[in-house]
Amino acid sequence: MQRKRIKTLHTIIILLIIVTIMALTFAGILGALYVKEVGEVSRLQNEKEQLLSEQALPAVSLDVTGTQEISSTQSGESIADLESANEIAASGEEHGENAAQISELMQSKEDEIEQSIKDKMKTLVTSENGSPLKMLRSFFPENLIYYYEDEYVFAPVLEGVRKHTLLDENFVKTDDDQMQYVDNGTVISHKGIDVSKYQGEIDWNAAKADGVEYAFIRLGLRGYESGKLVLDDYFADNMTGANDAGVMAGVYFFTQAVTVDEAKEEAEFVIQNMAGYDVPYPVVFDVELITNADGRADNLTKEERTDITIAFCEAVKAAGYTPMIYGNIVCFTQLLDMTRLNDYDKWYAFYDDYMYMPYDVSCWQYTESGMVSGIKGKVDLNISYKTW
Repeated sequence: MQRKRIKTLHTIIILLIIVTIMALTFAGILGALYVKEVGEVSRLQNEKEQLLSEQALPAVSLDVTGTQEISSTQSGESIADLESANEIAASGEEHGENAAQISELMQSKEDEIEQSIKDKMKTLVTSENGSPLKMLRSFFPENLIYYYEDEYVFAPVLEGVRKHTLLDENFVKTDDDQMQYVDNGTVISHKGIDVSKYQGEIDWNAAKADGVEYAFIRLGLRGYESGKLVLDDYFADNMTGANDAGVMAGVYFFTQAVTVDEAKEEAEFVIQNMAGYDVPYPVVFDVELITNADGRADNLTKEERTDITIAFCEAVKAAGYTPMIYGNIVCFTQLLDMTRLNDYDKWYAFYDDYMYMPYDVSCWQYTESGMVSGIKGKVDLNISYKTW
């Protein structure tokens, strides 16, 4: 915990250094524009209007989500500052006095910018739902930032990956802590769950009555040590129950394939075991890493894992089903080459009250601690932004 605090402190210090450099650069630009020819009073006076119209001053602005933008300043306050500096230069006073007044003006603006950014940082860290991560994410929208293996990871947001158009302000939590996406007063998201043998027997009619529209049911897995293909103990019961209750069913398979041939073998295993069931929702390839143990697929390169993922998805598609890829922020930044996977739906796992992911995803698993009628204990809850 101490190490985390130190890393956070270091990050904040770096940000403050960046802010200071920006502010000094800001002051230097103005000084160069309005001081270097301060002695040539008549020329500056004649060129005043031209300078105001042709030279826009760069400024940093922060919106409510913390996104940084560099834009041309056109506000009345900024123009007033420029005119004030120009008037000082053209007033005919001594050069030293001009420089002192301009320096004072620049220092004032520098202090104002620095204090504004400090206040923003403090709010993002100390507010009720604040954290160092939220602060960093606010100031670095060009990165996907997370804490992994004792360090902060700044993964670049890739240009070649399709982005979603969802709006942060449209995500709403109900009184019973269920997430919805609401657009113009209409709930357009769809409530779903994902289940395996760990949920035991499920009353699917009760789950349906509780608003569950769809369920991703674990079909099976490949052993992370043995490599053996294993069918989930409750797969048949869950598929039958969901089909009978009218809950739209998809399935997922936890992979540990280490070759393209093994990925195709896994796809064939899944396709064979879906025979006889109605599976209108996607067939999902779960590419998570094993936690608290070593998995046989841990040492795959990004290219190898992406090849394996594509092989599974294409086999599923060829069989007439809709393929989908499940993963968390580590999966979508470190394990897979997302630029090669635009053709497939994504199911994203991120447990928080906001969906931190710029890439296009069809489904968001937002909690692993949900409660649903007909299920004893906790269950994963999802919202999707489409139907299949």
